[in-house]
Amino acid sequence: MAKFRKRPVEVNAIQWTGKNLDEITEFLEEKAIKNSVSSGYNFYLDYQKVDGGLVIKTLEGEHIASIGDWIIKGVNGEYYPCKPDVFRDTYEAI
Repeated sequence: MAKFRKRPVEVNAIQWTGKNLDEITEFLEEKAIKNSVSSGYNFYLDYQKVDGGLVIKTLEGEHIASIGDWIIKGVNGEYYPCKPDVFRDTYEAI
């Protein structure tokens, strides 16, 4: 997992590739897992809603994360998806 900074706030983020479910689950649930799972407290998978199937439970409701989107942990511990172009224009690696 890489760290990124939103000027001037630092956040943790990971990019959803559609093939990194274990990493996404560990990031969203903040614990290591032994086997792939299809849901958790902060997310679930629904392949009928979106290619890649990742749905993030945010403070504003459910948001779809497409393959290539970044998943950000906000300053208050909330999670939300971000499109790659917006992420690139807003955050820089630290």
